[in-house]
Formats: sequence, C-alpha cells, structure tokens
Amino acid sequence: METTMQIPVSFTAGAVQEIKSLMQAEADNQYLRVGVKGGGCSGLSYVLGFDEKMEGDEVFDFEGIPVIMNPGHQMYLFGMQIDWQDGLNARGFTFNNPNASKTCGCGTSFSA
Repeated sequence: METTMQIPVSFTAGAVQEIKSLMQAEADNQYLRVGVKGGGCSGLSYVLGFDEKMEGDEVFDFEGIPVIMNPGHQMYLFGMQIDWQDGLNARGFTFNNPNASKTCGCGTSFSA
C-alpha cells in the first residue's frame, strides 16, 4: 500500500471517533473513500463512505483511518474539513470546503 504524506482533507476529533466506530462495524471494506460526484442542487456532491481501493486511487492515513481518493478530486477537496454533528437538529457528517464557491442548504452539494 502506497501512502502519501499530506492528506488533502482533515477530520475533526468527533469525525475520527465516529468513523472508527463505523469501521469496527464494517467488516468488508476498510478504506474510507472521500470524493465528489456530479449531481446535487449546486452541481457536485460529496462522497464519503467505505469502499474498495480502485486502480489509480491515492491512499492516505489520517490518525489510523485509511483514506482513499481519486487524484482528480483533490482540486475540489483540498483543505476541506469533515466534522461529525450529533445534535438534536443535525446529525451526520458536515463538510467545510474552502474551495466551494456556492453551497446549498443540505450541506452536501457545492460548486467550485
């Protein structure tokens, strides 16, 4: 497994704790994929989930979490911070992306 030194995204302590908890329950796919896909109300949507490594993926390690990313997605995600919210009004992962020129109310769609 090749690992590059600087991961393009970061995770808050709450996100790391939730991801590690989910990894313990997930038996098969132990890579966390971070990326983007076309769609959503602003043009692009975030991808965050467990997946198998594909040819060409870059592998990063963030506090013991193996993260995979398509190198073409880095320009959209570089500097982004992923957080975990566990409140009464909002529960789930949130994305703070400095590259997003426009976001929508759902917080998972953006344009660059």
